[in-house]
Amino acid sequence: MKKIAAGEFKTRCLALMEDVRSKREPLLITKRGKPVAKLVPVDDEKDEFFDRLRGMFRVVGDIEAPIPDKWEAS
Repeated sequence: MKKIAAGEFKTRCLALMEDVRSKREPLLITKRGKPVAKLVPVDDEKDEFFDRLRGMFRVVGDIEAPIPDKWEAS
């Protein structure tokens, strides 16, 4: 992980953010040699729950139809 001083980060902020986004590599920001913040790339905005279930089941029939009055137990 690359490290950068807070003062240098302040002057090159936009370019450094673009580097983190494009290279997908975090950046550690330090002040007087001690870590104070970490700039990390944002995860792709996906709906992870439904992506995990993709291909696991399929919908059969009309899922929007009204529910029948009586159910038959099997």
